[in-house]
Amino acid sequence: MAELQAATAFVPQRENAKLAVWAFLGGEVVFFGALILTLIVFRAREAAAFAEVRTLLSIPLVGLNTFILILSSYLVVRALGAIRAGRQRSLLWHLAGIFVLGALFLGGQALEWSTLFAEGLSVRSAFGTPFFAITGLHGTHVLVGLMWLVYVIVLALRGRYSSASHQGVETFGLYWHFVDVVWIVLFTLFYLI
Repeated sequence: MAELQAATAFVPQRENAKLAVWAFLGGEVVFFGALILTLIVFRAREAAAFAEVRTLLSIPLVGLNTFILILSSYLVVRALGAIRAGRQRSLLWHLAGIFVLGALFLGGQALEWSTLFAEGLSVRSAFGTPFFAITGLHGTHVLVGLMWLVYVIVLALRGRYSSASHQGVETFGLYWHFVDVVWIVLFTLFYLI
């Protein structure tokens, strides 16, 4: 009887954790949605400034960076599939790959920023203010995701995840996919349109 109570008590706790992540992501959608809406309005008002600076942007570099982030999302799916199948070693390899790709993404962003600074783009310019603020906030979210991922990796190394219990991998994946989707929107608005 005690085993049954322990097993059923754990289910609501897992569901509460998932609900908490969804609630947090809902708040993040509102936050980034407001930033993106502000960017769209600002861009319409400062169209000439945005058009002028677009020549400085490195679409090939940031396109590669976008591909890296999308590939990391694919590895999240693979990691979750691995642990659902009980493949611990595969889970660890995929988590390590996500970390490497996330770090590469941040390195690519740092390279893009340093190039733009070298070209004379100011944080206080009509383009620079929203660009650096929004991409910086996104980069911070990627960094937080990498720190969370380190925690997930440590738990995986300790054998905390199994085919029956992989909530931590799943909730991390929700966050990471959100960060990827936000980047795709930002990439489209800053670099493609």
